[in-house]
Amino acid sequence: MEAKAVLRYARISPLKARQVLRQIQGKEAGEALYLLKVLPKKAARIAEKVLRSAIANAEQKGMDLDNLYIKRAVADDGPIYKKWMPRAYGRATMLRKRTSHITIILEERKKEA
Repeated sequence: MEAKAVLRYARISPLKARQVLRQIQGKEAGEALYLLKVLPKKAARIAEKVLRSAIANAEQKGMDLDNLYIKRAVADDGPIYKKWMPRAYGRATMLRKRTSHITIILEERKKEA
C-alpha cells in the first residue's frame, strides 16, 4: 500500500529541489523529517511540507506510521515564467523563473519474520 503527496507549481527550480530530495530517498519517514528540518535550504522547507502531507495521507489510509519509508521523491519540471529585464544600450535579457512539481511516495516496510 502506498501514500502519495504532490505539490505542483512550487516556485523553486527542479535542480535545487532534486538536491534535497536525493538525500531523503529510501530513508525512514521520521528520519527524513528530521533531516529536512536541519538542512539549510529553501527546498528543504518545501519538501518537509509535502512529506508531512504524505504522512497524513498514509494515516488516513490506516497505514502503520512507524514502518513508513520514502519509496520515491522526485521533482519534475513545471512551467517557466518568463520576464524581461532591461539592460544597457536598449537591450533586454530574458529571466526564466523555473517551477517544479514535487512528488513524494511513501510505502510500508514489510516486517520480516
